[in-house]
Amino acid sequence: RLGLYFDPGLLSLLSPPPAVKCKTGPLDIVFVIDSSRSVRPFEFETMRRFLIDIIQNLEVGPNATRVGVIQYSSQVQNIFSLKTFFKRADMEKAINSIVPLAQGTMTGLAIQYAMNLAFTVQEGARPLHKKIPRVAVIVTDGRPQDRVTEVAAQARGAGIEIYAVGVQRADMNSLRAMASHPLEEHVFLVESFDLIQQFGKQFQDKLCASDICNGIDHGCEFKCVSTPGSYHCVCPEGQQLHADGKTCNKCKSSHVDLVLVIDGSKSVRPQNFEVVKQFVNQIVDFLDVSAHGTRVGLVQYSSRVRTEFPLNQYKTAEDIKKAVLKVEYMEKGTMTGLALKHMLEHSFSEAEGARPLSQNIPRIGLVFTDGRSQDDIAEWARKAKESGITMFAVGVGKAVEEELREIASEPVEQHFSYSADFSTMTHIVDNLKVNICPGRCWQGLCGGFTQEFRGRTVASVTFRIQAFPS
Repeated sequence: RLGLYFDPGLLSLLSPPPAVKCKTGPLDIVFVIDSSRSVRPFEFETMRRFLIDIIQNLEVGPNATRVGVIQYSSQVQNIFSLKTFFKRADMEKAINSIVPLAQGTMTGLAIQYAMNLAFTVQEGARPLHKKIPRVAVIVTDGRPQDRVTEVAAQARGAGIEIYAVGVQRADMNSLRAMASHPLEEHVFLVESFDLIQQFGKQFQDKLCASDICNGIDHGCEFKCVSTPGSYHCVCPEGQQLHADGKTCNKCKSSHVDLVLVIDGSKSVRPQNFEVVKQFVNQIVDFLDVSAHGTRVGLVQYSSRVRTEFPLNQYKTAEDIKKAVLKVEYMEKGTMTGLALKHMLEHSFSEAEGARPLSQNIPRIGLVFTDGRSQDDIAEWARKAKESGITMFAVGVGKAVEEELREIASEPVEQHFSYSADFSTMTHIVDNLKVNICPGRCWQGLCGGFTQEFRGRTVASVTFRIQAFPS
Protein backbone atom coordinates (compact mmCIF):
# COMPACT_ATOMS: atom_id res chain seq x y z
CA ARG A 1 0.00 0.00 0.00
CA LEU A 2 1.28 3.38 -0.82
CA GLY A 3 0.46 6.57 1.06
CA LEU A 4 2.15 9.87 0.41
CA TYR A 5 1.96 13.07 2.36
CA PHE A 6 3.76 16.01 0.73
CA ASP A 7 4.05 19.76 1.09
CA PRO A 8 3.92 21.94 -2.01
CA GLY A 9 7.23 23.26 -0.75
CA LEU A 10 8.57 19.72 -0.70
CA LEU A 11 7.19 18.88 -4.05
CA SER A 12 8.92 21.82 -5.58
CA LEU A 13 12.15 20.23 -4.39
CA LEU A 14 11.55 17.18 -6.54
CA SER A 15 13.00 16.91 -10.02
CA PRO A 16 14.33 13.97 -12.00
CA PRO A 17 18.12 13.52 -12.16
CA PRO A 18 20.38 14.85 -13.43
CA ALA A 19 18.43 18.12 -13.44
CA VAL A 20 19.19 20.76 -10.85
CA LYS A 21 17.34 20.05 -7.62
CA CYS A 22 14.57 22.39 -6.61
CA LYS A 23 15.65 24.65 -3.78
CA THR A 24 12.69 26.06 -1.92
CA GLY A 25 14.39 25.88 1.45
CA PRO A 26 14.71 23.16 4.12
CA LEU A 27 11.90 20.71 4.86
CA ASP A 28 11.19 17.98 7.41
CA ILE A 29 9.71 15.07 5.43
CA VAL A 30 8.42 11.77 6.79
CA PHE A 31 7.36 8.99 4.42
CA VAL A 32 4.62 6.78 5.85
CA ILE A 33 4.55 3.55 3.84
CA ASP A 34 1.94 0.82 3.92
CA SER A 35 3.47 -2.65 4.25
CA SER A 36 0.29 -4.59 4.99
CA ARG A 37 -0.26 -8.11 3.73
CA SER A 38 -2.17 -6.92 0.66
CA VAL A 39 1.03 -5.37 -0.71
CA ARG A 40 2.65 -8.22 -2.56
CA PRO A 41 6.45 -8.66 -2.50
CA PHE A 42 7.09 -7.34 -6.01
CA GLU A 43 4.79 -4.39 -5.32
CA PHE A 44 6.71 -3.53 -2.17
CA GLU A 45 9.94 -3.58 -4.19
CA THR A 46 8.41 -1.11 -6.62
CA MET A 47 7.41 1.15 -3.76
CA ARG A 48 10.91 0.83 -2.29
CA ARG A 49 12.42 2.00 -5.57
CA PHE A 50 9.89 4.83 -5.74
CA LEU A 51 11.01 6.17 -2.34
CA ILE A 52 14.68 5.96 -3.25
CA ASP A 53 14.10 7.83 -6.53
CA ILE A 54 12.37 10.67 -4.70
CA ILE A 55 15.02 10.93 -2.00
CA GLN A 56 17.74 11.03 -4.67
CA ASN A 57 16.26 14.31 -5.85
CA LEU A 58 16.13 16.02 -2.48
CA GLU A 59 18.79 18.34 -1.17
CA VAL A 60 19.35 16.55 2.15
CA GLY A 61 21.42 17.64 5.10
CA PRO A 62 21.16 18.78 8.74
CA ASN A 63 20.49 22.36 7.60
CA ALA A 64 18.65 21.40 4.41
CA THR A 65 15.93 18.75 4.03
CA ARG A 66 15.68 16.06 6.69
CA VAL A 67 14.02 12.74 5.84
CA GLY A 68 12.36 10.08 7.97
CA VAL A 69 10.66 6.81 6.97
CA ILE A 70 8.16 4.72 8.90
CA GLN A 71 6.26 1.63 7.78
CA TYR A 72 2.99 0.36 9.15
CA SER A 73 0.53 -2.51 9.03
CA SER A 74 -1.14 -3.56 12.30
CA GLN A 75 1.74 -1.83 14.08
CA VAL A 76 4.10 1.02 13.27
CA GLN A 77 7.85 0.64 12.81
CA ASN A 78 10.35 3.47 12.62
CA ILE A 79 12.85 2.77 9.83
CA PHE A 80 14.86 5.93 10.42
CA SER A 81 14.01 9.26 11.97
CA LEU A 82 14.60 12.82 10.81
CA LYS A 83 17.85 12.97 12.82
CA THR A 84 19.29 9.59 11.79
CA PHE A 85 20.81 10.11 8.33
CA PHE A 86 21.98 13.13 6.36
CA LYS A 87 23.42 11.24 3.38
CA ARG A 88 21.31 9.73 0.61
CA ALA A 89 23.44 6.61 0.47
CA ASP A 90 22.68 5.83 4.13
CA MET A 91 18.97 6.41 3.56
CA GLU A 92 18.97 4.16 0.50
CA LYS A 93 20.70 1.37 2.41
CA ALA A 94 18.13 1.59 5.21
CA ILE A 95 15.21 1.56 2.74
CA ASN A 96 16.65 -1.50 0.98
CA SER A 97 16.84 -3.27 4.35
CA ILE A 98 13.13 -2.84 5.17
CA VAL A 99 11.35 -6.13 5.88
CA PRO A 100 7.60 -5.71 5.23
CA LEU A 101 5.36 -6.23 8.27
CA ALA A 102 2.64 -7.98 6.21
CA GLN A 103 -0.22 -7.65 8.69
CA GLY A 104 -3.28 -5.37 8.84
CA THR A 105 -3.79 -1.76 7.71
CA MET A 106 -3.83 0.63 10.67
CA THR A 107 -3.32 3.88 8.78
CA GLY A 108 -4.77 6.04 11.56
CA LEU A 109 -2.27 4.54 14.00
CA ALA A 110 0.55 5.41 11.60
CA ILE A 111 -0.59 9.03 11.30
CA GLN A 112 -0.83 9.25 15.09
CA TYR A 113 2.72 7.92 15.36
CA ALA A 114 3.99 10.42 12.82
CA MET A 115 2.35 13.31 14.63
CA ASN A 116 3.28 12.31 18.20
CA LEU A 117 6.76 10.91 17.58
CA ALA A 118 8.21 11.25 14.09
CA PHE A 119 7.70 15.04 13.94
CA THR A 120 8.98 15.78 17.45
CA VAL A 121 12.11 17.80 18.10
CA GLN A 122 13.51 14.78 19.95
CA GLU A 123 13.31 12.78 16.71
CA GLY A 124 14.96 15.51 14.63
CA ALA A 125 12.16 17.85 13.54
CA ARG A 126 13.10 21.50 13.67
CA PRO A 127 11.17 23.55 16.29
CA LEU A 128 7.92 25.06 15.02
CA HIS A 129 9.14 28.61 15.58
CA LYS A 130 11.74 28.06 12.85
CA LYS A 131 8.87 27.60 10.39
CA ILE A 132 10.46 24.65 8.59
CA PRO A 133 7.63 22.96 6.63
CA ARG A 134 6.62 19.58 8.03
CA VAL A 135 5.50 17.21 5.30
CA ALA A 136 4.03 13.71 5.58
CA VAL A 137 3.86 11.53 2.48
CA ILE A 138 1.57 8.54 2.94
CA VAL A 139 1.40 5.74 0.38
CA THR A 140 -1.33 3.09 0.58
CA ASP A 141 -3.00 0.49 -1.59
CA GLY A 142 -6.15 -0.22 0.41
CA ARG A 143 -8.76 0.83 2.93
CA PRO A 144 -7.68 1.64 6.53
CA GLN A 145 -8.92 -0.72 9.23
CA ASP A 146 -9.08 2.13 11.74
CA ARG A 147 -10.38 5.69 11.71
CA VAL A 148 -8.24 8.26 9.93
CA THR A 149 -10.43 11.37 9.69
CA GLU A 150 -9.94 12.73 13.19
CA VAL A 151 -6.27 11.89 13.62
CA ALA A 152 -5.45 13.30 10.17
CA ALA A 153 -7.25 16.53 11.10
CA GLN A 154 -5.18 16.65 14.28
CA ALA A 155 -1.98 16.17 12.29
CA ARG A 156 -2.91 18.91 9.84
CA GLY A 157 -3.86 21.16 12.73
CA ALA A 158 -0.44 20.50 14.27
CA GLY A 159 1.17 21.99 11.16
CA ILE A 160 1.82 18.84 9.12
CA GLU A 161 0.98 19.07 5.42
CA ILE A 162 -0.30 15.72 4.18
CA TYR A 163 -0.09 14.26 0.68
CA ALA A 164 -2.01 11.03 0.13
CA VAL A 165 -1.03 8.84 -2.82
CA GLY A 166 -3.08 5.72 -3.39
CA VAL A 167 -2.18 2.84 -5.66
CA GLN A 168 -4.49 0.40 -7.36
CA ARG A 169 -6.97 -0.75 -4.66
CA ALA A 170 -6.67 2.39 -2.52
CA ASP A 171 -9.91 3.84 -1.15
CA MET A 172 -10.37 7.36 -2.49
CA ASN A 173 -12.63 8.45 0.38
CA SER A 174 -9.88 7.55 2.85
CA LEU A 175 -7.24 9.39 0.82
CA ARG A 176 -9.47 12.45 0.79
CA ALA A 177 -10.03 12.23 4.55
CA MET A 178 -6.28 12.16 5.20
CA ALA A 179 -4.96 14.79 2.82
CA SER A 180 -4.47 18.51 3.26
CA HIS A 181 -6.51 21.05 1.34
CA PRO A 182 -6.91 21.86 -1.47
CA LEU A 183 -7.53 18.17 -2.11
CA GLU A 184 -6.92 18.38 -5.83
CA GLU A 185 -3.29 19.23 -5.01
CA HIS A 186 -2.81 16.64 -2.27
CA VAL A 187 -4.68 13.49 -3.35
CA PHE A 188 -3.40 11.20 -6.10
CA LEU A 189 -4.49 7.79 -7.33
CA VAL A 190 -2.18 5.70 -9.55
CA GLU A 191 -3.73 2.90 -11.57
CA SER A 192 -1.22 0.17 -10.69
CA PHE A 193 2.08 -0.59 -9.02
CA ASP A 194 3.56 -1.08 -12.48
CA LEU A 195 3.13 2.65 -13.04
CA ILE A 196 4.23 3.93 -9.64
CA GLN A 197 7.85 4.63 -10.60
CA GLN A 198 6.87 6.24 -13.86
CA PHE A 199 4.27 8.24 -11.99
CA GLY A 200 6.94 9.30 -9.52
CA LYS A 201 9.00 10.92 -12.26
CA GLN A 202 5.99 12.79 -13.60
CA PHE A 203 4.94 13.62 -10.07
CA GLN A 204 8.31 15.27 -9.55
CA ASP A 205 8.17 17.13 -12.88
CA LYS A 206 4.68 18.39 -12.16
CA LEU A 207 5.41 19.61 -8.66
CA CYS A 208 8.97 20.83 -9.02
CA ALA A 209 9.02 24.52 -9.84
CA SER A 210 11.09 27.56 -9.03
CA ASP A 211 10.01 28.98 -5.71
CA ILE A 212 8.46 32.18 -7.01
CA CYS A 213 6.94 32.89 -3.60
CA ASN A 214 10.37 33.43 -2.09
CA GLY A 215 11.39 35.91 -4.76
CA ILE A 216 8.42 38.28 -4.84
CA ASP A 217 6.20 40.30 -2.57
CA HIS A 218 3.22 37.97 -3.04
CA GLY A 219 0.92 39.62 -0.51
CA CYS A 220 -0.75 36.36 0.54
CA GLU A 221 -2.45 36.73 3.91
CA PHE A 222 -1.92 33.07 4.91
CA LYS A 223 0.34 31.13 2.54
CA CYS A 224 1.85 31.39 -0.94
CA VAL A 225 2.20 28.24 -3.08
CA SER A 226 4.56 28.23 -6.06
CA THR A 227 3.48 26.56 -9.29
CA PRO A 228 5.37 26.18 -12.59
CA GLY A 229 5.85 29.73 -13.80
CA SER A 230 3.35 31.21 -11.36
CA TYR A 231 1.97 31.13 -7.80
CA HIS A 232 -1.30 31.31 -5.91
CA CYS A 233 -2.47 32.10 -2.38
CA VAL A 234 -4.23 29.60 -0.13
CA CYS A 235 -6.19 29.93 3.11
CA PRO A 236 -6.45 27.76 6.23
CA GLU A 237 -8.96 24.93 6.15
CA GLY A 238 -12.44 26.31 6.71
CA GLN A 239 -11.69 29.70 5.15
CA GLN A 240 -12.04 30.76 1.53
CA LEU A 241 -9.98 33.09 -0.60
CA HIS A 242 -11.46 36.52 -1.25
CA ALA A 243 -11.93 37.76 -4.81
CA ASP A 244 -8.65 39.66 -4.49
CA GLY A 245 -6.85 36.32 -4.49
CA LYS A 246 -4.80 37.38 -1.45
CA THR A 247 -6.90 37.58 1.69
CA CYS A 248 -9.01 34.97 3.49
CA ASN A 249 -12.59 35.40 4.57
CA LYS A 250 -13.93 34.57 7.98
CA CYS A 251 -17.38 33.23 8.67
CA LYS A 252 -19.42 35.90 6.94
CA SER A 253 -21.98 34.04 4.91
CA SER A 254 -24.69 34.06 7.58
CA HIS A 255 -25.41 34.91 11.21
CA VAL A 256 -25.10 32.64 14.23
CA ASP A 257 -25.93 32.61 17.93
CA LEU A 258 -23.01 30.68 19.45
CA VAL A 259 -22.73 29.73 23.13
CA LEU A 260 -19.47 28.19 24.36
CA VAL A 261 -19.75 26.05 27.50
CA ILE A 262 -16.33 25.47 29.05
CA ASP A 263 -15.26 23.07 31.77
CA GLY A 264 -13.77 24.86 34.79
CA SER A 265 -13.48 21.80 37.04
CA LYS A 266 -10.43 21.20 39.23
CA SER A 267 -9.07 18.47 36.92
CA VAL A 268 -8.45 21.08 34.21
CA ARG A 269 -5.82 22.87 36.35
CA PRO A 270 -5.05 26.58 36.19
CA GLN A 271 -2.38 26.48 33.48
CA ASN A 272 -4.62 24.41 31.22
CA PHE A 273 -7.58 26.69 31.83
CA GLU A 274 -5.49 29.46 30.27
CA VAL A 275 -5.05 27.22 27.22
CA VAL A 276 -8.82 26.74 27.10
CA LYS A 277 -9.29 30.52 27.05
CA GLN A 278 -6.83 30.79 24.15
CA PHE A 279 -8.82 28.06 22.40
CA VAL A 280 -12.03 30.08 22.84
CA ASN A 281 -10.37 33.18 21.41
CA GLN A 282 -9.11 31.26 18.40
CA ILE A 283 -12.71 30.36 17.64
CA VAL A 284 -13.79 33.98 18.05
CA ASP A 285 -11.05 35.02 15.62
CA PHE A 286 -12.74 33.33 12.66
CA LEU A 287 -16.25 34.60 13.42
CA ASP A 288 -17.85 37.77 12.04
CA VAL A 289 -18.98 39.20 15.37
CA SER A 290 -21.48 42.07 15.45
CA ALA A 291 -24.88 42.93 16.88
CA HIS A 292 -26.58 41.84 13.66
CA GLY A 293 -24.04 39.18 12.67
CA THR A 294 -22.69 36.46 14.92
CA ARG A 295 -23.31 36.73 18.65
CA VAL A 296 -21.18 34.86 21.18
CA GLY A 297 -21.94 33.91 24.79
CA LEU A 298 -19.72 32.11 27.30
CA VAL A 299 -20.68 29.79 30.16
CA GLN A 300 -18.29 28.15 32.65
CA TYR A 301 -19.22 25.15 34.77
CA SER A 302 -17.83 22.99 37.53
CA SER A 303 -20.05 21.96 40.45
CA ARG A 304 -22.19 24.97 39.53
CA VAL A 305 -22.76 27.00 36.38
CA ARG A 306 -21.90 30.63 35.74
CA THR A 307 -22.71 32.81 32.74
CA GLU A 308 -19.49 34.71 32.02
CA PHE A 309 -21.24 36.87 29.45
CA PRO A 310 -24.51 36.45 27.51
CA LEU A 311 -25.06 36.62 23.76
CA ASN A 312 -26.11 40.27 23.85
CA GLN A 313 -23.27 41.71 25.94
CA TYR A 314 -20.44 42.23 23.43
CA LYS A 315 -20.66 43.44 19.84
CA THR A 316 -17.06 43.02 18.64
CA ALA A 317 -14.56 40.16 18.59
CA GLU A 318 -11.98 42.25 20.41
CA ASP A 319 -14.35 42.95 23.33
CA ILE A 320 -15.20 39.26 23.57
CA LYS A 321 -11.54 38.23 23.58
CA LYS A 322 -10.71 40.71 26.32
CA ALA A 323 -13.61 39.40 28.40
CA VAL A 324 -12.49 35.79 27.89
CA LEU A 325 -9.00 36.56 29.18
CA LYS A 326 -10.53 37.98 32.37
CA VAL A 327 -12.57 34.86 33.16
CA GLU A 328 -11.61 33.37 36.53
CA TYR A 329 -11.15 29.63 36.97
CA MET A 330 -13.90 28.02 39.10
CA GLU A 331 -12.38 24.59 39.99
CA LYS A 332 -14.44 21.96 41.93
CA GLY A 333 -16.59 19.27 40.21
CA THR A 334 -17.82 18.41 36.69
CA MET A 335 -21.60 18.88 36.33
CA THR A 336 -21.87 18.80 32.57
CA GLY A 337 -25.57 17.92 32.62
CA LEU A 338 -26.30 20.96 34.77
CA ALA A 339 -24.34 23.11 32.32
CA LEU A 340 -26.40 21.81 29.38
CA LYS A 341 -29.59 22.59 31.28
CA HIS A 342 -28.39 26.13 31.97
CA MET A 343 -27.40 26.63 28.34
CA LEU A 344 -30.81 25.53 27.08
CA GLU A 345 -32.95 27.38 29.63
CA HIS A 346 -30.96 30.60 29.97
CA SER A 347 -28.15 31.10 27.41
CA PHE A 348 -30.39 30.67 24.38
CA SER A 349 -33.24 32.74 25.79
CA GLU A 350 -34.19 36.01 24.13
CA ALA A 351 -33.58 37.71 27.47
CA GLU A 352 -29.88 36.86 27.14
CA GLY A 353 -29.64 37.86 23.50
CA ALA A 354 -30.67 34.88 21.38
CA ARG A 355 -32.57 35.98 18.29
CA PRO A 356 -36.20 34.73 18.05
CA LEU A 357 -36.62 31.33 16.39
CA SER A 358 -38.79 33.02 13.77
CA GLN A 359 -35.65 34.73 12.41
CA ASN A 360 -34.08 31.34 11.60
CA ILE A 361 -30.72 32.34 13.06
CA PRO A 362 -28.74 29.11 13.63
CA ARG A 363 -28.18 28.31 17.29
CA ILE A 364 -24.92 26.51 18.06
CA GLY A 365 -23.72 25.17 21.40
CA LEU A 366 -20.10 24.11 21.83
CA VAL A 367 -19.35 22.13 24.99
CA PHE A 368 -15.77 21.65 26.14
CA THR A 369 -14.86 19.06 28.80
CA ASP A 370 -11.78 17.26 30.08
CA GLY A 371 -13.40 14.43 32.03
CA ARG A 372 -16.43 12.33 32.91
CA SER A 373 -19.53 14.18 34.02
CA GLN A 374 -20.64 13.73 37.61
CA ASP A 375 -24.30 14.01 36.62
CA ASP A 376 -26.46 12.70 33.81
CA ILE A 377 -26.12 14.45 30.47
CA ALA A 378 -28.48 12.39 28.30
CA GLU A 379 -31.74 14.25 29.01
CA TRP A 380 -30.41 17.77 28.54
CA ALA A 381 -28.25 16.88 25.54
CA ARG A 382 -31.34 15.42 23.88
CA LYS A 383 -33.53 18.39 24.77
CA ALA A 384 -30.94 20.85 23.48
CA LYS A 385 -30.81 19.13 20.09
CA GLU A 386 -34.59 18.76 19.96
CA SER A 387 -34.92 22.50 20.55
CA GLY A 388 -32.95 23.16 17.35
CA ILE A 389 -29.50 23.80 18.82
CA THR A 390 -26.68 22.27 16.81
CA MET A 391 -24.35 20.77 19.39
CA PHE A 392 -20.57 20.39 19.15
CA ALA A 393 -18.58 18.47 21.76
CA VAL A 394 -14.85 18.95 22.34
CA GLY A 395 -12.98 16.61 24.66
CA VAL A 396 -9.44 16.67 26.03
CA GLY A 397 -7.45 14.22 28.14
CA LYS A 398 -9.80 12.02 30.18
CA ALA A 399 -12.96 13.12 28.39
CA VAL A 400 -15.29 10.19 27.74
CA GLU A 401 -16.01 9.51 24.07
CA GLU A 402 -19.45 8.08 24.84
CA GLU A 403 -20.44 11.35 26.53
CA LEU A 404 -19.01 13.46 23.70
CA ARG A 405 -21.07 11.48 21.22
CA GLU A 406 -24.15 11.86 23.45
CA ILE A 407 -23.77 15.63 23.32
CA ALA A 408 -22.89 15.95 19.62
CA SER A 409 -25.45 16.49 16.88
CA GLU A 410 -25.75 14.20 13.88
CA PRO A 411 -23.67 13.33 11.97
CA VAL A 412 -21.68 12.75 15.14
CA GLU A 413 -18.30 12.48 13.37
CA GLN A 414 -18.63 16.10 12.23
CA HIS A 415 -19.70 17.38 15.62
CA PHE A 416 -17.22 16.04 18.14
CA SER A 417 -13.45 16.34 18.45
CA TYR A 418 -10.88 14.99 20.84
CA SER A 419 -7.28 15.80 21.78
CA ALA A 420 -5.03 13.72 24.01
CA ASP A 421 -3.78 16.71 25.96
CA PHE A 422 -4.13 20.46 26.27
CA SER A 423 -0.83 21.21 24.55
CA THR A 424 -2.11 19.81 21.25
CA MET A 425 -5.77 20.81 21.41
CA THR A 426 -5.40 23.87 19.18
CA HIS A 427 -5.63 21.62 16.11
CA ILE A 428 -9.34 21.24 16.93
CA VAL A 429 -9.92 24.82 15.84
CA ASP A 430 -9.27 23.88 12.20
CA ASN A 431 -11.96 21.19 12.40
CA LEU A 432 -14.39 23.67 13.90
CA LYS A 433 -13.66 26.22 11.18
CA VAL A 434 -14.82 23.72 8.59
CA ASN A 435 -17.91 22.62 10.49
CA ILE A 436 -19.05 25.72 12.38
CA CYS A 437 -18.27 28.36 9.76
CA PRO A 438 -21.64 29.65 8.50
CA GLY A 439 -22.57 28.54 5.03
CA ARG A 440 -20.09 25.68 5.19
CA CYS A 441 -20.97 22.44 6.92
CA TRP A 442 -23.37 22.61 9.79
CA GLN A 443 -25.99 19.99 10.14
CA GLY A 444 -28.45 20.57 7.35
CA LEU A 445 -26.59 23.60 6.00
CA CYS A 446 -23.59 22.04 4.32
CA GLY A 447 -23.39 22.67 0.63
CA GLY A 448 -21.90 19.24 0.18
CA PHE A 449 -19.03 18.06 -1.98
CA THR A 450 -18.74 16.02 -5.10
CA GLN A 451 -17.43 12.48 -5.08
CA GLU A 452 -16.58 12.63 -8.74
CA PHE A 453 -12.99 12.28 -9.92
CA ARG A 454 -11.27 14.07 -12.76
CA GLY A 455 -9.15 11.95 -15.07
CA ARG A 456 -5.88 13.60 -15.94
CA THR A 457 -2.97 12.41 -18.05
CA VAL A 458 0.61 13.43 -17.34
CA ALA A 459 2.93 12.16 -20.07
CA SER A 460 2.20 8.44 -20.34
CA VAL A 461 0.96 8.03 -16.76
CA THR A 462 -2.76 8.22 -16.01
CA PHE A 463 -3.84 9.08 -12.51
CA ARG A 464 -6.92 10.55 -10.89
CA ILE A 465 -7.04 13.65 -8.75
CA GLN A 466 -10.02 13.99 -6.51
CA ALA A 467 -12.02 17.13 -7.10
CA PHE A 468 -13.18 19.03 -4.02
CA PRO A 469 -14.77 22.25 -5.25
CA SER A 470 -15.58 24.96 -2.75
